[in-house]
Amino acid sequence: MDRQEQLDFLIGYLIGERNEAIEIPQNYHDKRNLLRALMNVRMPSEVSDEFLKVQDDFLTQETLNKDLTSVEDIGEVNGKIMLWQGDITTLKVDGIVNAANSKLLGCFVPLHNCIDNVIHSASGLQLREECNRIMEMQDGDEEVGKAKITSAYNLPSKYVIHTVGPAIPQGLKPSKNDCESLVNCYRSCLEIATSNNLESLAFCCISTGVFNFPQKLAAEIAVRTVKDYLDLNETTLKNVIFDVFSDDDYLIYKNLLF
Repeated sequence: MDRQEQLDFLIGYLIGERNEAIEIPQNYHDKRNLLRALMNVRMPSEVSDEFLKVQDDFLTQETLNKDLTSVEDIGEVNGKIMLWQGDITTLKVDGIVNAANSKLLGCFVPLHNCIDNVIHSASGLQLREECNRIMEMQDGDEEVGKAKITSAYNLPSKYVIHTVGPAIPQGLKPSKNDCESLVNCYRSCLEIATSNNLESLAFCCISTGVFNFPQKLAAEIAVRTVKDYLDLNETTLKNVIFDVFSDDDYLIYKNLLF
């Protein structure tokens, strides 16, 4: 199959599962968005080996066509800590951190631009399946400040570490407990990375999006927690990357680190 045929097959399979009439657009870009939307809303359930093979070929090729960044490509370095601005799904590192919700199944909002959606969309359906198996074994929501590790599937990283940050009600300031919960998020991810022998780990800005944690305070907590962990613990980690997306976050972290 060429890429167009792969896309048509994947869309057809997912629409067939839903057993409903969905208009399929003609141009590639809109078709690609439809595939992502169908993946976003799909509940965890068994999927055919043929689908997974075609999906993996399709997503892996997309990943390889991106401008991937390795640790060696990152120029802003302070000891073991690095700062990089860009799409976390293009980082070719041992692990990336996903800011998840308490269900740990990814974002179900079609085409939503949160990092949870972006990571699951680029990884493939297996990521939600693995998260679902973890949650079924756990038999309860993931606690704020805790973390779980999964494979990364079609991402350039090897693993994804999912953590649930504190959510701050609109208009309120983080409490002392909220701040400690955010500390626990970073510490839990670092501990899991070490226990799984990861050498490089990239953090997103946990809780600063729809969870409303103030950016500067979140960055101060993140930097302090990572520095303390690296100074006080034996770890396999050689590089910890703060991956920021917005210019505001970049300037905040740059002022803290350099």
